[in-house]
Amino acid sequence: MGFVKEFKEFAMKGNVMDLAIGVIIGAAFGKIVDSIVNDLLMPIISRVLLHGISFTDKFVSLDGSHYATYDTAKKAGAAIFAWGNFIQVFINFLIIALVLFLVVKGLNRMKTQAPPPAPAEPSSTDKLLMEIRDELKK
Repeated sequence: MGFVKEFKEFAMKGNVMDLAIGVIIGAAFGKIVDSIVNDLLMPIISRVLLHGISFTDKFVSLDGSHYATYDTAKKAGAAIFAWGNFIQVFINFLIIALVLFLVVKGLNRMKTQAPPPAPAEPSSTDKLLMEIRDELKK
């Protein structure tokens, strides 16, 4: 019975719950970034920079056969060197890294820095020594 109680305490700790929530939000965020890259950015990059060439269909079939599309090659079970897919995943990574950088930078700005501690009140001995010093200066 002690094991179950101990496990329950571990599972319900704030850090574990925060991590679980972070993973769920991260997965949802990943889907959003995938959509941004695949549905918004890549068509623009393809149209403007590559004159209509799509990265999704950029691959090399390692079995020597020719396939019209990446999906056709995958369904046929061909060994594929999918360099276009790698480029898309790399762009996804860059966008996620940029957004996380901006989030962390914003959070760091929002943190209020504690004011420096006030100097400690001098002790009675220090006060007496300061008075003696001041009298000697006169």
